Amino acid sequence: MKILHKITGEAIYENGEIKTLYEADLRGANLCEANLYEADLRGANLCEANLCGANLCEANLCEANLCEANLCEANLCEANLRGADLRGANLREANLREANLRGADLYGADLRGADLCEANLREANLRGANLRGADLYGADLREANLRGADLCEANLREANLRGADLYGADLRGADLRGANLCGADLRGADLRGADLRGADLKFIIIHGSMHTLISHKDGLQVGCKIKDWSWWTKENINELGESEDYTPDQIAEYQRYIDFAREIFEKDISKENP
Repeated sequence: MKILHKITGEAIYENGEIKTLYEADLRGANLCEANLYEADLRGANLCEANLCGANLCEANLCEANLCEANLCEANLCEANLRGADLRGANLREANLREANLRGADLYGADLRGADLCEANLREANLRGANLRGADLYGADLREANLRGADLCEANLREANLRGADLYGADLRGADLRGANLCGADLRGADLRGADLRGADLKFIIIHGSMHTLISHKDGLQVGCKIKDWSWWTKENINELGESEDYTPDQIAEYQRYIDFAREIFEKDISKENP
């Protein structure tokens, strides 16, 4: 088997020997269980390639195109995937421990059961990704886009989710013990059964349809209205909404946000108001 460079035409893979893979055109290539340890695949086009079970440990895949590639059970431990395109990729049960995925596009990727312990996912796009049962212990997810992501029963213990967008994310049964959720947008997120013991929730920001809501253990702010938790009764919320020309639907919307925030800070509120 011979694979040629897309620009130079030189052989980059021939008779089982890797020549060079920098910016290689490997679209649709069958590299199942290939040994690509420490391979230089920067900028390579691996769109729809079959890399199932491949060894890509410490490989450099910076800005590589892995759109819809099959990386099921691949070993990507400590691999450099910074800025890589992994939209729709199959990374089920893949080993991404300590991998660098900063700024990578993982929109709609399948990461079920993947090992992402201490991986760098800062500013990564994980919108709509399936991370059900994934291990994200100690992962860096600062400012990551996790809108609508499935994180059901995922291990997010000690993960850094500061400023992450978790709008509409499914976090049912997720382990968030010791996680940093400071400034995370949890609007519409499903946290039923999630373990939040020791999580850093200094404040929650929710950008609603009218005003921004900021909540913390001592109170809550909607727009310019700042009050402690005892003030935010259903009656006061209705009166405030009417005074700000909220529609009945918008009043109900903010009631849901306030109820959600109150549930998050429930233990701290109970301590303040025994």
